Amino acid sequence: MADPRIFLTGFPGFLGSALIERLLARGDGPVACLVQPAYRDQAERRATAIVEELEADVGDDSIQLYEGDITDPDLGLGDALEDLDSVEELYHLAAVYDLGVDRGLAEAVNVRGTEHVLDVAEDLAVDRFQYVSTCYVSGRYDGVFTEAHLEEGQGFNNHYEATKYLAEVAVQDRMVEGLPATIYRPAIVVGDSQSGETDKYDGPYYLLRWLLAQPRWGSLSFSLPGSAEAELNVVPRDFVIDAIAHLSGREDTVGEVYQLCDPAPLTVPQFVDALATATGHRTVTVPTTKSIGRATMERLAARGAPLEPAALDYLDHPTRYACPNTHRALEGSGLECPPFESYVDRLVAYVLKHPDVGDEAMV
Repeated sequence: MADPRIFLTGFPGFLGSALIERLLARGDGPVACLVQPAYRDQAERRATAIVEELEADVGDDSIQLYEGDITDPDLGLGDALEDLDSVEELYHLAAVYDLGVDRGLAEAVNVRGTEHVLDVAEDLAVDRFQYVSTCYVSGRYDGVFTEAHLEEGQGFNNHYEATKYLAEVAVQDRMVEGLPATIYRPAIVVGDSQSGETDKYDGPYYLLRWLLAQPRWGSLSFSLPGSAEAELNVVPRDFVIDAIAHLSGREDTVGEVYQLCDPAPLTVPQFVDALATATGHRTVTVPTTKSIGRATMERLAARGAPLEPAALDYLDHPTRYACPNTHRALEGSGLECPPFESYVDRLVAYVLKHPDVGDEAMV
């Protein structure tokens, strides 16, 4: 079996699976993937499908699976770490992506897990550390948040945001100490802009599925004080993967932070209008306070409505995202985030065709 050159966490997750395809296609394999035992079968199926799709371009050992868990010291790999001495580059994508995640789990996976991965990266003396963070390390920063911002004294909407913030702080601290790393901060990631494919209906999908669960002639949506100015910054998976694949392949991106966001996002009312148009639903907006809206959503969710009360905080989110560093780095590449209106129909079509996809996070 060929020695792996890349080590990746977050497989067989939504972003990790797509990114591996790009890495192998450009000749960066073999890729060793850390896989939780519970997802071993799924990882094997996905690895086989990826290798078969790439056909003769890659070998059967291009994706090598190692059972472990980032919440364990040495990632639970034990003696198997010796097999990774050949690794030159580490991509860390594994995290709990769940707005309603408990604090303990979020800290174990997002914070201590990232610290464990950083320790392994240093033990392996990798040439590059590629880390996928999130724009929402901003928390509820009041203003324009760029790649130059991080520790701003901000509060957070939930434990997911707070722990991803602490994780990025840990990565940036190691960068100061000399770790050759690049950080990518996607905004809210939705399905593929061409196919609509996704593997989890969370985030904006709660709005979409809530509309679809109601009559076309009158679908209720919530509005908070501040919703008219709040922006929902959404990016499709293919843009995120294209950008990471492009930027990670360049030496001049070491030490940089890139926000992968929509430079011209829709406001909350515009976003709801776009969903209404794509679904053919007539919406009726109900103004409410956050406390009343949360209590209402909790009652509806308890009765089976496709809602997540934690998502309410994004209807009056005060932060706006800018990506000057990303704009400069992608200039001339042909890569840019497509407007939400240009692919929302595909997202809706996918949801209608695949109603059984859930909103559970991989943990």
